[in-house]
Amino acid sequence: MSVIPKSLSRRDFLRNAAWGSAGLVIAMALPGRGRAAAMDTTAINSSVVSPEAAGFAPNAFVRIAPDNTVTVLIKHIEFGQGPFTGLSTLVAEELDADWSQMRAASAPADAELYKNFAFGMQGTGGSTAIANSYMQMRKAGATARALLVRAAAEQWGVPAGEITVDKGQISHAGSGNSGAFGEFAEAAAQFDPPEDLPLKKASEFKLIGTDVPKLDTNIKTNGQALFTQDLHHDDMLTVIVAHAPQFGATVKSVDASAAKATSGVVDVQQIPTGVAVYAQDTWSALQGRRALKVDWDTTNAETRSTREITEDYRHRAQKPGKNAASRGKPEQGREGLARTLTAEYTFPYLAHAPMETLDCVIHAEDGAVETWFGSQLQTGDQGTIAKILGLEPAQVTIHTMYAGGSFGRRAQPGSPFAAEAAHVAKAHGKSRPLKLVWTREDDIQGGWYRPLNVHRLSGGVDADGNIALWDQTIVGQSIFGGSAFAAMIKDGIDPSSVEGAEDLPYGIPNFRVSLHDGEAGVPILWWRSVGHTHTAYSTETFIDELLELADKDPVEGRLAMLGEHPRHAGVLKAVVELADGLEPAESGRARGVAVHKSFGSYVAQIVEVSQNEDLTPKVHKVWCAVDCGVAVNPNVIRAQMEGGIGFGLGAALYNEITLEEGGRVAQANFDRYRSLRIHEMPDVEVHIVKSDKDPTGVGEPGVPPIAPALANAWRRLTGDAVRDLPFVKIS
Repeated sequence: MSVIPKSLSRRDFLRNAAWGSAGLVIAMALPGRGRAAAMDTTAINSSVVSPEAAGFAPNAFVRIAPDNTVTVLIKHIEFGQGPFTGLSTLVAEELDADWSQMRAASAPADAELYKNFAFGMQGTGGSTAIANSYMQMRKAGATARALLVRAAAEQWGVPAGEITVDKGQISHAGSGNSGAFGEFAEAAAQFDPPEDLPLKKASEFKLIGTDVPKLDTNIKTNGQALFTQDLHHDDMLTVIVAHAPQFGATVKSVDASAAKATSGVVDVQQIPTGVAVYAQDTWSALQGRRALKVDWDTTNAETRSTREITEDYRHRAQKPGKNAASRGKPEQGREGLARTLTAEYTFPYLAHAPMETLDCVIHAEDGAVETWFGSQLQTGDQGTIAKILGLEPAQVTIHTMYAGGSFGRRAQPGSPFAAEAAHVAKAHGKSRPLKLVWTREDDIQGGWYRPLNVHRLSGGVDADGNIALWDQTIVGQSIFGGSAFAAMIKDGIDPSSVEGAEDLPYGIPNFRVSLHDGEAGVPILWWRSVGHTHTAYSTETFIDELLELADKDPVEGRLAMLGEHPRHAGVLKAVVELADGLEPAESGRARGVAVHKSFGSYVAQIVEVSQNEDLTPKVHKVWCAVDCGVAVNPNVIRAQMEGGIGFGLGAALYNEITLEEGGRVAQANFDRYRSLRIHEMPDVEVHIVKSDKDPTGVGEPGVPPIAPALANAWRRLTGDAVRDLPFVKIS
């Protein structure tokens, strides 16, 4: 574990950086913001940018230092999905840099300069990092190149058009002059950026489409990378909060006498989310929390069990809800059907369970606040902290740290965790660094789950063996309702509840998807691939069963209905070729297939499964084909498909959050909320479909197809259709 050296002063720790010389800073579309005025800033993570080379402006994407390093400011949090590498690749490509000189650092919180074009604010999610920054970062690289070339041309007295750039070297063949980027950085910084620069053609790419090494791999494997949990200082207190055991409950009264008497405990304060214990170290804070005597008011708490909520949803699913999509005559579509099928699916609440639980270092001093944490929605977090502490957003500095996973957990509408950190600082009232830490139990039992959902589907096959009817009713809580994203709800339909179902690609003449908003007092949140996590399962298993009802091959049957969706068909054909068909070579095994589009990308997967001695599934291999447009870094894409497969497989096999009678969460740690074990991870083979389309998401699209492909394989092997997830119930 990296520790801030004790020899550093508190201010040095809070800055956590070294000043660098100016070099060349490239800003993009930043009217009214002077470059020179913005250079008095610091590096965010000194494990990413060396002190000698550090230096960037908050209104810039590219910094070229005199030591010849190129630092790219990344507006998206890096928690393993690869934006540091992917976005730096785009800059390096147009800059004609050598990959060895590339560095990356997190951009500061600034909604004007670093907004996500998909959100209108700074933040990461929806597999948008590469997709929304593709042209932006390429233009940043091209601009830097043009300024360097101009500086070299004026110094050498030669036409700029005769200068070439390759692997970080600027050259002029006629005069024999050459030099590295750093030699021209200061001079280039004096010029105004040109407009409307031409970008490379795909045929000219040298780095895009290649497996360049990830920029953060070495420092994460040797311990140099700094995560929030790594930050320590002698003057810092650790804070643990006692939260209510039921969602919606509040503090009625608290006896903190025993907690305050606990060795190492410095302070105890009631805050809106519970009772905060401040201590010299984590152990003392935990012991102090255990000593608290809190009486909780459950007047407005959710006290129903999962069983009761599910029964309510099942009752609602018996009738159609608000219309999300329809065509043909689904009401009369049952007339003349030769065979029909009805199925009901239940999907449990799911916790995100990232390896690094929620944590934040916050320090309020002199009318300003600095924070260090894995902020996924910087704009929301910054505004929330400012409001609670009576400041302007500009007075709140967010240093976005590396984070040990998220899967949606750190992107919270309303920023409740950032709010808790601000309340912790406000309640303490003293100027010293505070580290707010959630334990694993806090995380698993803390809510903000993937919503519980119930789906009811009816379908049928006509006399010619064609699927003629699809009628699907979904019941689940709205993620967007009551949040900053509520404007995305149209005609009462939360798109995150029906995505992947309302746009079903199969050509079925009589089709309807409807939605009931489920009601529950459980705080919910998007979970890796959001609504696609449950819609892909219900649609791809149900279509498989309907094709079986029609005596049709699961691949050929799908292809016959995908005439208007060539990219769906393309990945399906690709994965079948990759796996050499749906028939396993070994007896006692079966294969299943699923294809699904999410976040602009198309993914098809084939799973090969057998049965363990305890009659549970054993997954041997997964074949995956993905079409995500231009493959900026194939290695990152393969890694994201593999990670998504492991993540989705573990959830399908084992994961569920259940509320017991009275509304208390039954699971607390990985003993009952079980992850996929390393020996259970199947062999995965990934094929990336060659494409010239703009890049689309890869962080999430690998998740949706894995569970239905597994279910389809399992049904072929055992005859059992699994409609109540997870596959394995852990008592």
